[in-house]
Amino acid sequence: MTHAERELLLRRYAAGEISWASLRGRGIDNYRDVLAGLGELGLRPPIAPLDGPNRESRLRARAVIREALARTGPE
Repeated sequence: MTHAERELLLRRYAAGEISWASLRGRGIDNYRDVLAGLGELGLRPPIAPLDGPNRESRLRARAVIREALARTGPE
């Protein structure tokens, strides 16, 4: 895989166009390499959609984190 091909795959992954499974299927099998590559490109990993059977528990977890952060206040 060329550098340009790898970069394109990482850009598509960051945009949510392809999955981690797709990256593995194309030869990028270490997620640390994915994170490092995204960082080099100034990109972030995609955010999973907030749907499915775990939606409510994910929303509760986010609320707990927000409450804890609000209690700490500004530094």
